[in-house]
Amino acid sequence: MANAFIEFFKEPPAREVTMSDEEVKKTYSHFRWRIFYSSFIAYVVFHICRKNIAVALPSMGEALHLSNTELGLLGSSLYVTYGIGKFVNGVLADKSNVRTFLPTALILSAICNLCFVLSAVFITPGHVTFFGLPSATILLWLLCFFWGANGWFQSMGFPPVAKSLSYWFSNSERGTKWSLWSTSHQIGVFSAVMISGFVIEHFGWKAAFYMPAIICIITGLWLYDRLRDKPQSMGLPDVEKFRNEPQIKCESEEDKDERSYFEIFKKHILCNPVIWMLAIAYIFVYIIRFGTEDWLVKYLVEVKGNPLTLASSKLSSLALVGAFGAILAGVISDKIYKGNRTPINIVFLICLILSLLAFAANPAENNTMDFVYAAMIGMFTSGPQMLIGGLCAVESSSKKVASASIGFTGVFGYVGAALSSGGTGFMVDKFGWNGAIAFWLVSTAICVVICTILLVYEKLRKRAS
Repeated sequence: MANAFIEFFKEPPAREVTMSDEEVKKTYSHFRWRIFYSSFIAYVVFHICRKNIAVALPSMGEALHLSNTELGLLGSSLYVTYGIGKFVNGVLADKSNVRTFLPTALILSAICNLCFVLSAVFITPGHVTFFGLPSATILLWLLCFFWGANGWFQSMGFPPVAKSLSYWFSNSERGTKWSLWSTSHQIGVFSAVMISGFVIEHFGWKAAFYMPAIICIITGLWLYDRLRDKPQSMGLPDVEKFRNEPQIKCESEEDKDERSYFEIFKKHILCNPVIWMLAIAYIFVYIIRFGTEDWLVKYLVEVKGNPLTLASSKLSSLALVGAFGAILAGVISDKIYKGNRTPINIVFLICLILSLLAFAANPAENNTMDFVYAAMIGMFTSGPQMLIGGLCAVESSSKKVASASIGFTGVFGYVGAALSSGGTGFMVDKFGWNGAIAFWLVSTAICVVICTILLVYEKLRKRAS
């Protein structure tokens, strides 16, 4: 049984290239496109089983009598396990078969969504006690457990995708391709918001967990048919060879020597100051990202008096326009800054501060400008979110530890997400919504400072070499 389990997830071995040049070209062209759109759809669906809770928060909090702090605790339970899992699963993904790893994660996430909502079906707050504890306390623990478990399986999604993109696309095209793929984050949030908002309005908040679970299971089964591991496992040459591009020096050196995975991991991640700076910056990127994504609906309902459907629509504009921000950041960093990602991160973050201030100051009756400012927040958040912990991390390490580098920065990012969820809920209960806005603004300003330090470091290192 154990051996069958290991074989199911084990990375397939590299096969000798026996195809003709024409067959290689045809196969590569087909599967590059197929891998791209499959992993894109996969990550959109991952968000549907994760961001559904953002729209459900007002109704769920009212139905289950949960405070903002308790609702924040729910969010933190996912982000803690997601952060730890992203690193652990990043290491596992480097040695696993993408074709089995990714679909399994989706199906298990769906099961966690079902267990989460069924907990609220079978245990309702009241005067009943279990083992001497109020039912409300037991329910909160169960909700945190299953949402935390969902976070672990959700963390299995990004690392194998990072591995696929690094093996199927070369360095010269990776910035643009990565930025295009990264719009799956925003499309995923948009889809989650629209689906959850619709089903909650017509069927109640519990339907926001049933429906995504069904979608995830169906998608997981479809992905097993669509996905493949790296080109070498299909008898294809390395992507740089296919595109007649020179292989990055560090990569070619590692292909020739016999260094262990840990040695490569230690050199390119643990002893890499750039990775550490990116990771710390990612904490603050995720504070603002998840602060707005998870709490904006509740803010608009409570502060500006918006009905749930209008508030959900404003959040969807944040997500949808955010997709263009990710593309814009990737293209500009490729075309204007010639692969240097840090300057565009700084520009976007400064614009994000201005957008947050404008959104908070906008009168409640001016819905049009709320849409505009929410869209700007999404656009200027998505660029740094895509670059700092994604493309920058991969390009600052090695392809052999691509998933692990994503996982490492992801740990720090989801420390920020946990701080954002619990911290925002606490700030609202303690200081009102102005306290939450201040929390987001300060976090963004700190990220600007860290990115500026990174920019100076990169220039000094280039000058020294």
